Amino acid sequence: MRKREYDEDDVRVRPGKGSRPRTRIRPAHEDAVEGFIVAVDRGRYTALVEAERPKGSAAKRGARQRSRLVVAMKARELGRKGIVVGDRVALVGDVSGQPDTLARVVRVEPRTSMLRRSADDTDDTDGIERPIVANADQLVIVTALADPPPRPRMIDRILVAAFDAEIEPLLCLTKSDLAPPDDLLALYRPLGVPHVVVHKGGSLDELREHLEGRLSVLVGHSGVGKSTLVNVLVPDANRAVSHVNAVTGRGRHTSTSAVALELPEGGWIIDTPGVRSFGLAHVSVETVLASFPDLVEGTVDCPKGCTHLSDECALDAWVAAGHADPARLESLRRLLAIREGAPDESPAT
Repeated sequence: MRKREYDEDDVRVRPGKGSRPRTRIRPAHEDAVEGFIVAVDRGRYTALVEAERPKGSAAKRGARQRSRLVVAMKARELGRKGIVVGDRVALVGDVSGQPDTLARVVRVEPRTSMLRRSADDTDDTDGIERPIVANADQLVIVTALADPPPRPRMIDRILVAAFDAEIEPLLCLTKSDLAPPDDLLALYRPLGVPHVVVHKGGSLDELREHLEGRLSVLVGHSGVGKSTLVNVLVPDANRAVSHVNAVTGRGRHTSTSAVALELPEGGWIIDTPGVRSFGLAHVSVETVLASFPDLVEGTVDCPKGCTHLSDECALDAWVAAGHADPARLESLRRLLAIREGAPDESPAT
């Protein structure tokens, strides 16, 4: 009897998981529409979709479709990529903006900037960076001159975060009717940070000039009047306003999430929740130093790994030789000390 010969056709392949080769080819989504993320809430993203310009006879009649808000979820293909207020995204699916509809975010466009903070500088178990806002070109640090008193160390931390994100800072001092701004402005004059001083019931024209045509993010701890400013700048914003606790000197968090609001005169402001800490564990010494170009050359003779806070730092001799203003070195070291976790010495912590 002749022995049977076997070939590859006789091999049995069990169908199921792994039998079909996976592909990395993803759809191009060429029909996706562009959107601007204005709010994020528990996995749902609200995007502003600009109206398309009418064509043909509709354009001749002057017809105009209004921009609309579209609620979307993140597509699985984005993986763990985060989406924050200020992001420019691509949307597919139902982008009509009608109630109970849901689109998908399939792409996040390259960001021009990203403001972020760490949860805690001293906690080694949590060095995670928290993205706050994307694509902002101005960071408005809102602080009160009294009730609650200013916290310079908090301002320093936010400034370092602005330098890290390459976002232009603006110091906005509120409640000037309760205390003069001179001492606080003197502290930041060596840094060349522009400022605006406002008081209750006063004009906001100067602040509006700084905001017009820009994407600005407002940051500050609770009770400094940030939401009050927003309600004046954007009359229909309806942001909740808090009061300062007479015992602790702290305000209550009234803004629970970041939201982008369009200014009547053009531009956008992003209101953020009040913060009581602003970790800087993600910021390097080199990043802070780069914001002081007049001092960078003086670090050439510094020892390797110099933190610029010790007696061996060559910047002291550089400044003593007249190459830079001593106040600038003092400001640099103040920011570096804050980055290392120096405690807030202000009365309101």
